[in-house]
Amino acid sequence: MKSNQYSVKVYETTIEDEKKFIEFFDANHTLFKDHLIIIQGTLSKRIKSYLKKKSLTYLHNITLPKGRNRKTLEEKFLEERRENAISMEIAKSELRRLSSRLQNNLTVLDRMIRSGQELNIDGDLLLLNRVNSGATLKIKGNLIITKVVEGFVRCSGNFMMITTSPKANIIFHGVPVDNELLKNKLNRVELKHNEIIITPVLKKEISWA
Repeated sequence: MKSNQYSVKVYETTIEDEKKFIEFFDANHTLFKDHLIIIQGTLSKRIKSYLKKKSLTYLHNITLPKGRNRKTLEEKFLEERRENAISMEIAKSELRRLSSRLQNNLTVLDRMIRSGQELNIDGDLLLLNRVNSGATLKIKGNLIITKVVEGFVRCSGNFMMITTSPKANIIFHGVPVDNELLKNKLNRVELKHNEIIITPVLKKEISWA
C-alpha cells in the first residue's frame, strides 16, 4: 500500500449570508486559494458555482478532529506524572511491607509484559509496568500492578492491587473479576470469607494491615 501524508492549511467558516460569503472570498481569494475550506451551513447552487469557478477546495458540513495544543499536552503530561507518583508511593510502601515478611519470595519487575509472553511466579509479584494484550501472568502469591492491564491475570494470593483495566481478563482464586468493578485508578482485590471484595486504594491509604 502506498501512502502520502500532507500538512494542510484549513479554514473553517459558516454561511450566514450568501452575498457576504462571496464578497469575503472575492476580497481574500489569494489568501485562501491554497487552503482546505470547511463550510458549515446551507450550500446554495450559487455558492457551489462560485467555489468551482474560483477553484477553491472545500468540504461541506464535516467536523475535523481538533489537534491538542501545547498547553493541553503539558497538562496531560503533568497529570500522568502525578498518577505515576501516587502509584510508585503505594508500590514502594507495599515493597517494604512484603520484603519485611520474606515468606512470599517477593519478585519486583519494572518491564512491560508483552503480547505472547507468559510469566509464572510462585510468590508475590510487584510489577511496575503494564501487561499488554495477549500476555499472561500466573501468580501464586500476592500481586501489585501499577500500570494498565490488557492481558490475562491468574492470581491465588491474599490480595491483588490493580488499576482500572477494562480490557483485562482477571481470575482471582478461580473466580472471574468483573472489570466494571475496577472503577478507581487503583483497586484492591481481596478474598475474605470466600467472597471477593474490591475496594479503592487512595493516596492516603498506604497500609494494608
